[in-house]
Amino acid sequence: MPILTYPEAKTPAPLRAQVLALQDEAWPPDVPSSGPSHDPALDPLSMLLVEDGVVLAALDILRKGIEHAGHRLRAGGLSTVVTRRSARGRGHGHRLVSAAREAMPGYGIDLGLFTCDRPLAGFYEAAGWRRLPDTVLVGGTPQDPFPSDAPGFDKVTLAAFFTPKSHTAHPTLQSARIPLHPGPIDKLW
Repeated sequence: MPILTYPEAKTPAPLRAQVLALQDEAWPPDVPSSGPSHDPALDPLSMLLVEDGVVLAALDILRKGIEHAGHRLRAGGLSTVVTRRSARGRGHGHRLVSAAREAMPGYGIDLGLFTCDRPLAGFYEAAGWRRLPDTVLVGGTPQDPFPSDAPGFDKVTLAAFFTPKSHTAHPTLQSARIPLHPGPIDKLW
């Protein structure tokens, strides 16, 4: 079963339509989704696990430069991770999330960094991601921040360290507030 990777905007239309339908099923919008899901400035990559033309699982990798505690890093995070309801429980999500982590260094990413709902942390850890306890990602923009510890959120931060630069920065990322600031569209990836 192949994993296909495309720039989000260049995902073939039949596959992109399936991805949007899966996202709408997982996070019902007011109006059915169409077009890109992410800010193009985040250079989104779509990874799809496909069998016989059917998208079983999908996720997007968002990328941007960050600066924290004197370290400049190219960060990449997972977004819109979803598995088709009828295909859940078969390891497809695990395979895709693991493959994304393994692929990130090839896309020039120093540091994998994202948040998830606390109950999902074990799923990501089983796929090789490491929890950063008490670390908060500050999304949104500097003028309109959107922190992962906002009231009503129960998020944890996960990471993967790919380069010597990220390993050097690792101690500064623990129990920290990290200015991610992906913008007003992808407030927090």
